[in-house]
Amino acid sequence: MSVKKHIPNAITCLNAISGCVAIYFSFKGNFTYALLAVLAAAAFDFLDGLAARTLHAYSDVGKELDSLCDVVSFGVAPSMMIVNFMLLTASAPVWICFIPILIAVFSALRLAKFNLDTRQSENFIGLPVPADALFFCSLVAYADYSQNAFNSLTGFSLFLPLLSAVFSYLLVSEMPFFSMKFKSLSLKANQKRYIFIVLAVLCVIAGTVIGIRWEGILFYVLCVYLIVNAVSDIFGR
Repeated sequence: MSVKKHIPNAITCLNAISGCVAIYFSFKGNFTYALLAVLAAAAFDFLDGLAARTLHAYSDVGKELDSLCDVVSFGVAPSMMIVNFMLLTASAPVWICFIPILIAVFSALRLAKFNLDTRQSENFIGLPVPADALFFCSLVAYADYSQNAFNSLTGFSLFLPLLSAVFSYLLVSEMPFFSMKFKSLSLKANQKRYIFIVLAVLCVIAGTVIGIRWEGILFYVLCVYLIVNAVSDIFGR
């Protein structure tokens, strides 16, 4: 039995382990560690595909396993981070704090659609679940440390539930989102990717100079990704 064909699946399992660790830390109220665990899950999610391509170790089991692990790391983990953050900080009825669980549900729907949709080989239709997860996880981790208007906004009882509902829609919408897969270095073919990279680098530099925590810089970079896609969709590019 060839060992190499099991390597991608082993990496995928590390994705799920990271997601479980993130959930654990979210219940402990340590949202920075939870974010780090989700970032690790995203790294493993990238590496399992890279390993499968490099080793030519594709399998139907690997495809399904990848989606199941993504539900844990990029669906359940961010949902639990938001729920626990709201229970600790927001003066809202408990039932409102559980609305962000919609993210876990719609992430599962998004992944199920992705597995069947042949249009998403190069770019995405609907917000990709890793981007959605990192947006909310970095938002919560940054807000947990911020003592400013940003923190006051997330402390508003309906802000995070409403944002969760909007992003749940984006997950299963027909809105196009570009991936970061480069098939060539052509400026014309990768215009949106290059625009995002330039703006993201400027965001990192500005955030570092201003003294924003790394969680906040990551959040603003993800905001840039969303804005570039939204502007591109509105103007039909």
